[in-house]
Amino acid sequence: MPTCRRKRVLLTEPSPALLDALRNDPNREVFYLAETGEIFETYEAYAARMSFYRLKQFQCEVTGKSGLDYFQALESERQEARTMHSRFPDQLKAAVLKAVQWQVMGRIDHLVEAVYDRFKDRYYPDEKVYVEIQGDKYLARIIQVFPPKSETNTKRSPVASSSSTPLSDAPTAIHKVAEDLKIPVKDSIAMDDPAKYIYKVQILDEERQTVSVKADKSKGKETNRGQWSGHLMDVDCSKMSRDRLAFSKSILRRFIRDCVDRDAAVASPWTVKPAIAARYGVNTVMPEEIRKGVENIKKGESDKRKKVWEEKEGPASKRQKRAAAAAENEKIMQAIAEQREREAREKAEQAQRAKEESERLAAEKKKKKPIRYPTEDLDVVLGEKEKKAGVKLKRPVPSKLSMPFGLDQQTNSAFLMTWNFVVVYGQPLHISPFTMDDFDAALRHTLIEPPCQLLAEIHATLIYNLRTIPFNRHSAVVSLVERKQKHGDNEVFGVTIEQLTTAMADVGNNWERAPLRHSEGREGWEESLVGCLKDHADLENFPRLREVLTRLLFAPDDTADAPSSTAPSPSASPGPLRLTTPTHPKQLYYRLPPKDRVDILAFMCNLAVSSKAIHAHMETCEEQLTALRKEKIEVNRTKKSYLEEIAALEGELNPDAKPQANGNGKAGGDEDVTMNDLSDLSDVPNSDGEDAPPKPRRSAAKEREAARAKAQSARQAQAERRRLEEEVNKLERRLEGIEREFRKLLGSVRVKPLGRDRFYNRVWWFDGMGAASLIGSGGTVQYGTGRIFLQGPSEFDVEVLRRREEDVGKRRREEEGEEGMLDVGEWAVYNDVEEVREFVDWLNPKGVRELALKNTFTKWWNHISPGMRRRAADLNANAKIPEARRSTRKHAGADVLREPYMQWTNRKAVNGS
Repeated sequence: MPTCRRKRVLLTEPSPALLDALRNDPNREVFYLAETGEIFETYEAYAARMSFYRLKQFQCEVTGKSGLDYFQALESERQEARTMHSRFPDQLKAAVLKAVQWQVMGRIDHLVEAVYDRFKDRYYPDEKVYVEIQGDKYLARIIQVFPPKSETNTKRSPVASSSSTPLSDAPTAIHKVAEDLKIPVKDSIAMDDPAKYIYKVQILDEERQTVSVKADKSKGKETNRGQWSGHLMDVDCSKMSRDRLAFSKSILRRFIRDCVDRDAAVASPWTVKPAIAARYGVNTVMPEEIRKGVENIKKGESDKRKKVWEEKEGPASKRQKRAAAAAENEKIMQAIAEQREREAREKAEQAQRAKEESERLAAEKKKKKPIRYPTEDLDVVLGEKEKKAGVKLKRPVPSKLSMPFGLDQQTNSAFLMTWNFVVVYGQPLHISPFTMDDFDAALRHTLIEPPCQLLAEIHATLIYNLRTIPFNRHSAVVSLVERKQKHGDNEVFGVTIEQLTTAMADVGNNWERAPLRHSEGREGWEESLVGCLKDHADLENFPRLREVLTRLLFAPDDTADAPSSTAPSPSASPGPLRLTTPTHPKQLYYRLPPKDRVDILAFMCNLAVSSKAIHAHMETCEEQLTALRKEKIEVNRTKKSYLEEIAALEGELNPDAKPQANGNGKAGGDEDVTMNDLSDLSDVPNSDGEDAPPKPRRSAAKEREAARAKAQSARQAQAERRRLEEEVNKLERRLEGIEREFRKLLGSVRVKPLGRDRFYNRVWWFDGMGAASLIGSGGTVQYGTGRIFLQGPSEFDVEVLRRREEDVGKRRREEEGEEGMLDVGEWAVYNDVEEVREFVDWLNPKGVRELALKNTFTKWWNHISPGMRRRAADLNANAKIPEARRSTRKHAGADVLREPYMQWTNRKAVNGS
């Protein structure tokens, strides 16, 4: 049931007057709401209820999605319920529901934990499981279940699958103890150990396997999985497991939430819904012992609350005494109040004077109190000193007209979102990056020959992705027919709904199986696009569906006569556009206005977000982000240790850091004394007739040896310092690489602006995220947009600005300029590096938002500036002089082939897709 402000939405019951009219006046006209089955007596009540349902304030109780209207939330819950029931094992449903029936637990999470612990290792006949064989997992089906021998008198009595014997007619009851949650888990295992069950399983055919093979460590060796197909074997629960998409705590919680209910009264038990209980054979009559237990619990809770209330209020006799005492006290307090009133009047003037004096002193103190920076940006006011110093007062005006779609803000937002989605998720979509300029030019390509490969690859990869998302067959046709029934069959571009649905009948019916091979130029993607829209879109999720399909399936009368390789002249039909000739979409896609192409791609991207491939990629990016955070910590730790070693070596290499030993030192003085003593005896010959060697010569040799050793040590220390500095440089380069990788991965999880300025305008730089890279092979600079985008504040931020006491609008006009002010969500762009540099200079680091934004610009400036310059150089290199545009129609295709967007190739395309 959808919720609104965390409360379930209850349907409106018929009024007593309507119930009475059912008996007395059955032909009375009422207003019936078909989606909910509600009946209203007046149109005002019906319209009010419908308006309430259409508000975007409801939440899907199953998925938690918010911002939906009631019908969207209801459809989301139904879709999730269908998916959940299709995945949850049918063999488990009856056992789980019997276990939760009549359970008294406050939180459903506790109930889920109890059920999960009971059934995680218990399996039933005909259930599909994974069996581990020699380190690999194989999909298998349980054929027979053999309970423990102790329960079957040492003779195994098999429980056959539903293919041979129905589950309800099983000869031996299995896992019955698990259905009683009153028995503790340990006791239930002791009474009926799931590890003692033996299961006979049959390995399914290789084509039905869904588990990927583990990579063999031996190069070039592949595991032969087909040898086990159809094999029968006996296994226990330790070798078995269920698919996590079929049985986990989350899906078990959703199954129980969908199948059970509980009253709001205290200690009410969980009960299985009657229709579901009847389907799975769950007893709907509460057993007597359970009923008495529930009544005892309710009585205990009621007595406890009653006791707390009595202790708070006290018995009746005490309440009377309290009332009398309160009356007496009231008289006393009245007299005291009169006295205080007189005193208050006397002190009023003194209080007023004291208040005025305190306000004056507070104002003076506030003027003298220094402001701690950084602070709130709007509290920062430039002083005369800063203005004289040349601080930039006015922000450079960003260009609104330079946006890809000019002042069409809705299309600009969809265009930016679409380009960012396709580029960021290029890896799971198997598409190479391309610049925003190439994307813009491709959307404006109007020639059928030569075709635009970029458009074909983008649409084909999104079509392949949308094949994995559940859809409702012919949803577009159903939506159009319902509109026809409600509002009549009016014309759009001269085509009625009946004509449109007739033309749609034979187009794109095989879109989910069409090959769309890369080697064949994605031939047939236009027809598959129509088929995809037929099954995924309706007038609610794609309001412009009818106009787009009409343009894709009908052409003007002159289409057959016009050359197929040229674009239609915009001045050929000055009157209202009428499309009356059914034509193949391949001939008409390139007639679509760029706005329609953007709307189609934006719709497809919004659907593709929910695909498994995108979700799996986001989870992988989260894991890689965690690994990068850990690596960054280790790199910083190593860098710090190297810097400490360099500082220690600096102390050794600096001669002034330590005192030197010289001749005036203590050691040098001793040597001089010894030398003087020996000089007095220099004339005395030795016993062997040789002269004694002079002592000063030996001392000088020692000094030279010490000097050489010191020089050698200094050279070694210098070499070690250079080695450490090189290591530090390597670590700094690795930190820069980590920052770039972090930006790429974070862009795949959530796209965040660089920051916000003082007026809450958001600053966007889309380069270097997801599959795109800031540095190419060889260290060359790469760009995706080569621009800095500004987006106006959000509605919440505008509300914050309005609540300020000062006139923010006046300040915005002074500091942004009338032409530079951006409305809510409005886009503008800086194309020139100098404009961005002026914008950065305009930012005031005394404000918290602009300080953070300025630091971010400083961090990425070495990538922002070269990217913008390279884009400007590419635009100048590809700009056409006027004479070059004066080509004949015959050479138009050859000129287009030289455009950058036509030279793009998809290097990530998967063969056969």
